[in-house]
Amino acid sequence: MRVHYLCAAALLAALATPANAELLAHKDLSMETALTIATTAIETCKAQGYRVSATVVGRAGEIIVQLRGDGTGPHTVENSFRKAYTARTFRAPSGDLAQRVKDNPTLGLIHLTNVIANQGALPIKVGDDVIGAAGASGAPGGEKDEACVKAGLDKVADQLK
Repeated sequence: MRVHYLCAAALLAALATPANAELLAHKDLSMETALTIATTAIETCKAQGYRVSATVVGRAGEIIVQLRGDGTGPHTVENSFRKAYTARTFRAPSGDLAQRVKDNPTLGLIHLTNVIANQGALPIKVGDDVIGAAGASGAPGGEKDEACVKAGLDKVADQLK
């Protein structure tokens, strides 16, 4: 009878403490860093004569900062978010998905919620870890939106280490 109690106690102890249980450690974007990225993207485009909106999303694709630039169309807010979400989701510039869809129109990825096959967003990385993404919309061409986003990321590059 004692053996049964000892076996039951040992089993309960093994189940109560999983072997090698660890917490995940990672970096996340702060609001201040996200705000710097977005404002720099908008100001960079503004200096070139383009009116854009910018969105920065975090690790889970959630909006951290979203700014509508002066004089922009109402669609630019949503479009900048969708571009950023796409870059975060696929861990690559949103223009990469645009090229994949162009190469294979039946790919089906553009039917996913919040995904868009337009250039204008870049992932935000610390090493190889994608911690978010930033997107802009409103310039005449996604390559111009992307260049403004890159300026925002370059401004905070020292913080992304």
